[in-house]
Amino acid sequence: MIRFILFRLAGAIVVLFVVSLVTFLIFQIAPTLSHTNPVYYYIGKVPFKPGSPQLLALEHRFGFDLPVPEQYWHYISGIMFGQTITDGVSTPIHCPAPCFGYSFKQNDLVGQMLLQAAPVSVSLLIGAAILWLVGGVAVGTFSALKPGSIIDRVGMTGSLAAVSLPIFFTGPVLLLIFEYTLGWLPDVQYAPFTQNPLQWFKSMILPWIALAFLFAALYARLTRSNMLETMGEDYIRTARAKGLSRRTVVVKHGLRAALTPIVTIFGIDVGTLVGTTVITETVFNLRGLGYLSINAISTLDLPVIEGVTIVAALALVVANFLVDILYAVIDPRVTI
Repeated sequence: MIRFILFRLAGAIVVLFVVSLVTFLIFQIAPTLSHTNPVYYYIGKVPFKPGSPQLLALEHRFGFDLPVPEQYWHYISGIMFGQTITDGVSTPIHCPAPCFGYSFKQNDLVGQMLLQAAPVSVSLLIGAAILWLVGGVAVGTFSALKPGSIIDRVGMTGSLAAVSLPIFFTGPVLLLIFEYTLGWLPDVQYAPFTQNPLQWFKSMILPWIALAFLFAALYARLTRSNMLETMGEDYIRTARAKGLSRRTVVVKHGLRAALTPIVTIFGIDVGTLVGTTVITETVFNLRGLGYLSINAISTLDLPVIEGVTIVAALALVVANFLVDILYAVIDPRVTI
């Protein structure tokens, strides 16, 4: 088990290295291929002509005149150990590790901006993930145990309808019903859990439902398909012949085996949604990583875009690493 974990951990570190390298090449080197000075993406348009001493001085201060390997080392060392940032005009700013740079367009450290936005996205993701996992697996299991019944038909019809409805439709509908018509959640603004747990819950319940509605439908159909296949296996018939209770056969033998592919999809979905829940955050006015990224893209704020990309990639790698560990827990036969 320890060897398995260490092997997967080494693989995750290699993936993170590759992701950081690709991200650096895309965001640091690609602007030069379009004959655009990368300084413009850091501090905006400057009144200096190409090749002027002032512009060359700015390139030197940001390190754009260094060889590419040295630029990459400064980029990584800044994340790991921190760095001092200056544009040559303002007072030098110390950026502690992990330092993702400084947004001169918003006059703030990228790390601080990520730290403020991350709890919103994590709150949205955890609550929605619990809802769609529990709801989807429960509906899929009951449908598989009674195929062709009214429960199966209602569950799968509802799943098909949920898959067909995008979040930018279900979100406003939820707001219309529960906020404007019924008045149960009258314009509740987001508050951190540590400051006001009740207000935090009220502000997140509708985004949780809107985001979970789509994914629960996918998990219900996947669970039903896996359960139907698993319940027809020989070892299930053997367990029934041995006189085991229906609950033991379904939960311990059937559902446990059917959960393996669901765990894979769940890890990928959770990791991918970090920083990409743009529509949900926009509909419900949540200032999370998705909102931060789309705002940075619209203003060409390169350091912020880089920071969100690295954090989202890290979340995906960590999620897949945890999935590998869960594999070993669910199925002890899993080895390297």
